[in-house]
Amino acid sequence: MSKYELKNSSFLFQYGPSIGTTEFRKSLASFLADGYRSEVNMSDLVQTSGATNGLHLILSTLVDLAGVIFVDEYTYMIALETIAQFNTMKIVPVPLDEDGPNLATLQALIDQHRFEPTKGKLFWGVYYTMPTFHNPTGIVFSEEKCQQLIKLARATDILIACDDVYNLLHYADPDAPPPKRLFARDIADLGRVEGWRGNVISNGSFSKILSPGIRLGWMECPPRCVEAFRNSGVLISGGAANNYTGGVVATLIQMGLARRQLDHYRTNYAARLGAMAETLQAHLPAGCSFRKPNGGYFVWIRFPSHIDCAEFNRYCLEKYRVSAIPGVRFSFAKEARHFLRLTFAFHEPDYLRRSVRTLCEAAGEYLEIAASTA
Repeated sequence: MSKYELKNSSFLFQYGPSIGTTEFRKSLASFLADGYRSEVNMSDLVQTSGATNGLHLILSTLVDLAGVIFVDEYTYMIALETIAQFNTMKIVPVPLDEDGPNLATLQALIDQHRFEPTKGKLFWGVYYTMPTFHNPTGIVFSEEKCQQLIKLARATDILIACDDVYNLLHYADPDAPPPKRLFARDIADLGRVEGWRGNVISNGSFSKILSPGIRLGWMECPPRCVEAFRNSGVLISGGAANNYTGGVVATLIQMGLARRQLDHYRTNYAARLGAMAETLQAHLPAGCSFRKPNGGYFVWIRFPSHIDCAEFNRYCLEKYRVSAIPGVRFSFAKEARHFLRLTFAFHEPDYLRRSVRTLCEAAGEYLEIAASTA
């Protein structure tokens, strides 16, 4: 690379290194370490064009084509669609408790499906999840569950692929660090013991903390996974994912603008969550319930078990022109029919108060209709 290219950043118009430029990964490591309040190493970072791209790279590069993908019984709907495209892999849902997956069931399912992966693939199976501000439920996995998950992954050599896209969007105490990501626990809390190879990937994105349109993200990976991605045919052929935008975002980080934007989002999202939660608390009809999350984008509402929220959603849209996403879309088994996911990030507090109150009034009407026709 010539001195001119270095001086004028014209290397950003080239393909770029397969896992991202040093400048981007160094800037990103500093940004994340500041946000997480914990160490982030540049050498662990791989540039992507967003979390869904990261998941696709994980499945295509690291996991046996006949592999098993364990997913939470309620999980991110687009991830389910992405995973389903790998039609030689088996999808296995795992029950979700209030503090994380049911580990006894997960252990039994791993024992049932385990096999030796094809030579050249690192993992026979992967557990895809969101330990922090889970989508759609909003829960945070407990410390005990996190530690047990890591021990289970090490013992059975599965990969845990964490969508860590909401971790920096925490609202309960802005001055406190966010919940510790599972990747950090794999390295720090349980230690790099003899034989440690790393079984967790933290899959992140700027979509929720800067802008979705820039299509830029990262994976924080153990060394064996970094090397697999460095040698990926897709990344070698195209160079670093979204190389030019990586340079732009590196500059935004260096200027302090990315942190300023993140702080702006946190302040405004906290107010919007407060408006939604207060309205639900005051007007949600008896028989329905929710738990206010401490971060993320979503509120997960439970309706009585006999209510089909897809039908209720159609009723709301036709009569009141308000809608949400029914729970069935978040379930591989097409269950969760009596759940509804609301998003608070996209609208101002006053709009949320009006629209959520309307939704609650519609819910009261719909429950009465359902009771009268039972």
